[in-house]
Amino acid sequence: MKHQIIKIFALIILLVALSKVSISQTSIPYGSNNGKYQKVNGVNLYYEEYGKGTPLLLIHGGLSSIKDVGVMIPELSKKLRVIAIDCPGYGRSEQADSLSYQLMADYFSKMIDLLKLDSVYTLGYSDGGNVALLLAADRPDKVKKAVAFAAVSNTSGYYPEATAELNQLNPETVESYFKWWLDPHLKLTPQKDKWKKFIKDFSKMCATPVIVPPHKLNKISASVLIIQGDNDIVKPEHALQLHRAIKGSQFCIVPAASHFILYEKPELFNHLTIEFFSKEPKLFDFTQLGK
Repeated sequence: MKHQIIKIFALIILLVALSKVSISQTSIPYGSNNGKYQKVNGVNLYYEEYGKGTPLLLIHGGLSSIKDVGVMIPELSKKLRVIAIDCPGYGRSEQADSLSYQLMADYFSKMIDLLKLDSVYTLGYSDGGNVALLLAADRPDKVKKAVAFAAVSNTSGYYPEATAELNQLNPETVESYFKWWLDPHLKLTPQKDKWKKFIKDFSKMCATPVIVPPHKLNKISASVLIIQGDNDIVKPEHALQLHRAIKGSQFCIVPAASHFILYEKPELFNHLTIEFFSKEPKLFDFTQLGK
C-alpha cells in the first residue's frame, strides 16, 4: 500500500514543485497577502481579493491552497474581481466538522450571501472544479458562468492508477512519507493540532464514489466551460460526458498538457478562461448549412 500511495502522490509532488517556481516569479505572496476572514457556519474562511469587476470565486484543488493557484491571479484580476478562497481545512482556513465537495460548495454558497455578491463567476481547479459545478447547480440565482478544470462527477472518471488506494491515506503515512505537504500545511493552518483529522476527512472524501450527482449536472443553467489536458488524470471520455450532461456547456481539450496545465501553459490557460468570462458564447446555426 505504501508504494501505491507514493506513486499516486508523485504527481502532487510535481504540482508543489511547479507551483513554487511559478509563484516565485511574482513579488506578491498569494495565500499570505494580508487577506481577510469570513465566518461561515462558525468556521473562519480565509480569502484574498484582487482587481475589480464581476466577482470571480477562485477555488484551488485538493491538498493545496490559494498560493497554488496564484499564477492565475495577475491576469484574471485585470478583468475581474478575483476572490481567492482557502477551502475549509486548507491553507489558512479553519476546519469544518467534516469534509466533502458538497460541504465546500455549501460554505461558498453562504459566503456569496455574506459578502453580498449579486452575481458571480467561478473557476475551480481539479477538486475545486467539482466544487464549482456543485455551486453552479445549487445557486443558479448567483452563478452565471463557471470554469471547471479536470473536474469529475464520480471517481470512475479518473484513471484507476491515479486513485488506487487513495482512500487508505492516513496520518501515519503522511507523517512518514509526505513531509513535503505536512510542513507547509502546518505553517499556514490556524489549527496545527488538527492536521490528522484533516487527512482522515480528506481520505474519506476521496473515497466517496459520487461527487456531482446526475440530477445536479442536469439542473446547471449557468454557462460552463469544461477544460482538461489530453494527458490528464481524468479520462477524456469522462470530461466529454460532463460536457454532454451540462446543457449548453463548452468543452476544451488542451493538447500536450497534463493535470498541471496551470504551470505548464499558464498563458494559454489564462487566455481560455478570460476569453470565456469576457464574451458571450456564439452557437452555430446548423439550419444555415447548405444555404
